[in-house]
Amino acid sequence: MNPKTRLMKNFIFYFFLCFVATVFAQKKNVSQSIISDDVSIKKYDNKSELNRMDKGELLILYIERIESLVKTLPYIAFTTKPGKTLSSFGIPNSKSNIKAMKEKEHATFDFIEITSGFQKKMLPYADKNNLISGILFYEETMRLLHEYNEIIE
Repeated sequence: MNPKTRLMKNFIFYFFLCFVATVFAQKKNVSQSIISDDVSIKKYDNKSELNRMDKGELLILYIERIESLVKTLPYIAFTTKPGKTLSSFGIPNSKSNIKAMKEKEHATFDFIEITSGFQKKMLPYADKNNLISGILFYEETMRLLHEYNEIIE
């Protein structure tokens, strides 16, 4: 093999290695948001809008609202909005704290998966008016959580 070719291959290999090491090193120090960005409700509904929807659409909204609440409620002592990190509240970004957040995240994911599966099987038997009432209740709860956030900030 030509010495220039070998030198070039080594250079590319070491460059790639440094790049990968930098990416992983940076990823370690990034503080994770306490509440994920997907918890916000894009549109709050009113009863007449919900009455015009079919049951399938209502089931989707119902499940989404529960998911938003499950991802928000455990953290109301800190915040009710996405974007805040452990370090935002002076919590050290230590391995044990990061591990605790990841464990909570996995447990929340598992809970949502199981609950959503149950709801997809059972909620089609629910009364449409009860689904609408539930959606309105969950949306009002999210509104109140955002008002609460204004009070604590």
